[in-house]
Amino acid sequence: MRALTWHGKHDVRVETVDDPGIVNPRDAIIKVTSTAICGSDLHLYDHYIPTMQAGDILGHEFMGEVVEIGPKSTLKIGQRVVVPFTIACGSCYHCGKAQFSACDNGLPADNQDIAREAYGQPMSGLFGYSHMTGGYSGGQAEYVRVPFSDVGPIVIPEGIEDDKVLFLSDILPTGWMAAENCDIEPGDTVAVWGCGPVGLFAVQSAFLLGAERVIAIDHFPKRLELARRFGAETINFEESDTYEALMLMTGGIGPDAVIDAVGLEAHGLFVDNVVDQIKASTFLGTDRTHAIRQAIIACRKGGRVSMPAVYGGFVDKFPLGAFMEKGLTLRTGQTHVQKYLPALLAAVLEDKIDTTFLISHRLPLEDAAEGYKLFHDQQNEATKVVLKPGLSTAT
Repeated sequence: MRALTWHGKHDVRVETVDDPGIVNPRDAIIKVTSTAICGSDLHLYDHYIPTMQAGDILGHEFMGEVVEIGPKSTLKIGQRVVVPFTIACGSCYHCGKAQFSACDNGLPADNQDIAREAYGQPMSGLFGYSHMTGGYSGGQAEYVRVPFSDVGPIVIPEGIEDDKVLFLSDILPTGWMAAENCDIEPGDTVAVWGCGPVGLFAVQSAFLLGAERVIAIDHFPKRLELARRFGAETINFEESDTYEALMLMTGGIGPDAVIDAVGLEAHGLFVDNVVDQIKASTFLGTDRTHAIRQAIIACRKGGRVSMPAVYGGFVDKFPLGAFMEKGLTLRTGQTHVQKYLPALLAAVLEDKIDTTFLISHRLPLEDAAEGYKLFHDQQNEATKVVLKPGLSTAT
């Protein structure tokens, strides 16, 4: 089959690789019909996430048709499914609490020591996202093996186009969980750093969960315009001082809740961000954490901090004193996708949540390397790139 493989920083290639097969009784093989490039994939593209190996198949946002099943799979051949990016067994202690991204069994035993050394305990497995998260082949391919297929994938009704439901695999539930982690109360103002795909879904979700105002922060005009489409007020951080703007907009109190949807590759010519970039380039640091620092400083006293954004390692200059003195609460983590799928699918089918607005480019899988470069270099124009195996010409 054809698949997109990782070979180093800014080096991804569509190559012919072995077809996947059934390994465990609960496995299923999916013929991929749509797969998207995620902002988190760019962390791999920029080689910020460790334990990648040459030839690893990328991609964790995908859906497709079931073509083969193990004897304990509950899926049926021919069904169309969306697959969560988190790999969870459904029966361990954490899965029993609907904490699917903390699954004890999604990560193969021979990979758990890597995560335990880095984070104290292993997390769940993830598709196409390094050997620290299981070394699983991803979905930017013609076919993919899905472990625990009786737990993760959700069956899509006939007649529903891929574009409408594809983002149930990751960014829609991630944006929803980000807003849910804000514990939104009537009358709340929520500020969202980053108007990428997760940030934009967080904007929609915050309003649906009862926020009175949402303020979106970015510097790409098109992304800010998309946030305004859903009713958000906006701040362009290249034109205004974000902290001062937020204080002015909230009467000097600060937002009730803040969402960091930026993560470890924060942009902007800020002193702390420049220092972070220097440290990262000289191996004295890992993550650029300007967004979460700014969010903590801007949040009102007694407020809530939600951090769906990806961070990979250690940070310095973290405003721990402000966090403690202001009495803030932080909630974060990879998304418990399986927990949210049924309700979010229903919301999408009832047109309560807009999904297709985000797609700016549809490309053949064969053009995936160009898609990565496009999404990386032209973030104002490329809001979301969807890859279509079998598509012969770009549309």
